[in-house]
Amino acid sequence: MAGRFTGKIVLVAGGTGGLGQAVTLAFLEESANVLVTYRRQEEFVRLDKAASASAATGSSLQSHQVDVTDEAPVRRLTDGIISSRGRVDVLVNAVGGYAGGMALWEPDSTVFEQMLSLNLRSGYVLSRVIVPVMLKQRSGAIVNVASRTAEDHAAGAAAYAASKAAAVAMIDSLAADLKGTGVRANSVLPSIIDTEANRKAMPKADFSKWPKPSDIARVILFLSSDEARLIHGAAVPVYGND
Repeated sequence: MAGRFTGKIVLVAGGTGGLGQAVTLAFLEESANVLVTYRRQEEFVRLDKAASASAATGSSLQSHQVDVTDEAPVRRLTDGIISSRGRVDVLVNAVGGYAGGMALWEPDSTVFEQMLSLNLRSGYVLSRVIVPVMLKQRSGAIVNVASRTAEDHAAGAAAYAASKAAAVAMIDSLAADLKGTGVRANSVLPSIIDTEANRKAMPKADFSKWPKPSDIARVILFLSSDEARLIHGAAVPVYGND
């Protein structure tokens, strides 16, 4: 439904990645004013080219090179958004990383810290900074991207599974904190996403069973919209045909 986000201020953390780009483009197609965070300049260049071809009238795109696991720059970013835009209507956290294929005791312990930082701390920092803004508005929607692995704890992915399970628990608890405030928080749990990187990593897999980034983006937009005003504290599976 075009135009659901006309005039809305949407922050997509990790908005240039395989899933994040699809989310960003979907919001732009519905006339949102989108701000994205990114780590690598080349990712934003690709997004900017795609956005130029798909953005709807009235939409806008701004980029900010920010480490969202670090609270200080996230606060500076948010202060700038409030100063220029006055509000934040939607927060989507599409930041994440994967490390797997090894038993718990095999990888260096830094892998565990990396998974916690990317998959858990990112959502913690963003929510910690953005929620007070939304509480003042008495409105807002938060969607945190977790993973099927948060519930399906397969071998060889202990650090990843732990970080994603913790992220789901955190958002569930946040949703309980937010009851009655007008601010909603939900999680999305994709299975393996049909991206170029995942195809290269698993060339013998059946890609037709994987959800595409655009499919997951549509779920995220729904959860961010007024149509989902009664959905709060959910962990929505997006598993494709698997």
